[in-house]
Amino acid sequence: MTQPAPVRPPKPLYSNVSPAVPSPCCNVCRLDEQKVCTGCFRHVEDIREWRSADDERRRVICQQAKVRKSTATSL
Repeated sequence: MTQPAPVRPPKPLYSNVSPAVPSPCCNVCRLDEQKVCTGCFRHVEDIREWRSADDERRRVICQQAKVRKSTATSL
């Protein structure tokens, strides 16, 4: 008799909360015409990706948001 294949646990999603890279969300959550949040300056796609992103990718997202914020505030 053949043994059934072992059931693999689902791949874990990274936590939405990371002690290494905190979320830049400031609970403003309003998108402008370019689909960038006016609170944290993340693009909507970056916000969607955040939950499954590893810390390295989260750092990239935060850096891109920082650049957007500095560009927006210097106008």
